[in-house]
Amino acid sequence: MPYTIRPERWADLPHGELIRDDVQQRLDSWWPRLFGYHLLKLGPLSAELNSLASSISHQCSLFQGECANIEGEYTSLPLRNSSIDATLLTMLLEFEGDPYRILREADRILVSGGHLLIIGVNPLSPAVLGKLLPKYQSKLPWCGHFFTPSRVKDWLGLLGYQVVADERMVFHPLLGKMEEQTIWQHTLEAWLPSAGSFYLLVARKLDSPLTPVRQKRRSRQPKWSTAPSAGRMGKSSS
Repeated sequence: MPYTIRPERWADLPHGELIRDDVQQRLDSWWPRLFGYHLLKLGPLSAELNSLASSISHQCSLFQGECANIEGEYTSLPLRNSSIDATLLTMLLEFEGDPYRILREADRILVSGGHLLIIGVNPLSPAVLGKLLPKYQSKLPWCGHFFTPSRVKDWLGLLGYQVVADERMVFHPLLGKMEEQTIWQHTLEAWLPSAGSFYLLVARKLDSPLTPVRQKRRSRQPKWSTAPSAGRMGKSSS
């Protein structure tokens, strides 16, 4: 079952607009590298992100809401197998009861060689402080379940994906005042580049054979040797 409280727009998050701008900047460097015919944005937060820099012509969003191009459940996408070239998931794994099932569904609709982009909250960052304080535990985004990027990469590995990028952004605990490009944030990014409060994973779906190819065994060839002829005597004719 999904969480009763989950972000429906970036404004629902603390400093949501600044976070969205940072995420947008990271995605802008990736959109030109993705190719195909169909781009799917899963979730309302994904729908608010601009993807005009992508050369993919047909772009649509899917979530439960009036502004969605397609309405549906993340665990049962109303799309055909291998019909999407790139899929963006933004803070969905943190607020769904079965996050691995969401990844399986995204994998089902993705073409071979397609790309999966995942944005989530990094628990190995200052953002985890909100989970330790009772005042914030029931608020967004701390009321969700944070998964480490390494765990998400393990799930992707099981599905047959190659992670081509693992980036961090928003070097701030999300508590208190947040300003753009402060010296403290620059210092944290320089000395602890993996401590960003949000992560971006870009994974590519690999080709895999339907049946495993068995290793060919070398058959042992008999070693023939010529029989020795020395000492043989032929029959003499009388």
